[in-house]
Amino acid sequence: MRVLGVDPGLTRCGVGVVEGVAGRPLTMLGVGVVRTPADADIGHRLVGIERGIEEWIDRFQPELVAVERVFSQHNVRTVMGTAQASAVAMLCAARRGLPVALHTPSEVKAAVTGSGRADKAQVGAMVTRLLRLSAPPRPADAADALALAICHIWRAPAQNRLQQAAAENRLQQAAADNRLQQAVAQNRLQQAAAPHASKGRTS
Repeated sequence: MRVLGVDPGLTRCGVGVVEGVAGRPLTMLGVGVVRTPADADIGHRLVGIERGIEEWIDRFQPELVAVERVFSQHNVRTVMGTAQASAVAMLCAARRGLPVALHTPSEVKAAVTGSGRADKAQVGAMVTRLLRLSAPPRPADAADALALAICHIWRAPAQNRLQQAAAENRLQQAAADNRLQQAVAQNRLQQAAAPHASKGRTS
């Protein structure tokens, strides 16, 4: 599986591509950031992020895009910018028919370090170790993007099993509902036929 991780942000949008499967060594194919000037118009900044992410998708041809799920923070302006960058990443993926997976920061930290409260330094150190890099990716946004990709590759098998179980449960429930409807319909037919049978016996 080849995953493009996106750590959304307006000034620095982290991007990283990781390839591999759960349970085996992973390989980093690329890492970096898409930057936009802080004094530029918001529209132009979003277009810049869009072009940057599209270049990464075209270059590495990922099978899926993993994006950090945005949570509200105390700084509303910051979270709005992050959400806008996140939406751009999802749009770029959707345009190419690529599935998008959203992971919370705590999910990513827990998957990579074992603790949902790990700091950026710990995440960077574990990403470096897991991908056998010579040094932690800089800036931290780039390391976070790789962590997102790693998180999804590791969590994908479990998520697939849950989805399959949910789908099977829905099928079983639909079959049970269908049997119930058939039983109800059959019972109504029998009740409707009962008076006619009684009249026949009386006459």
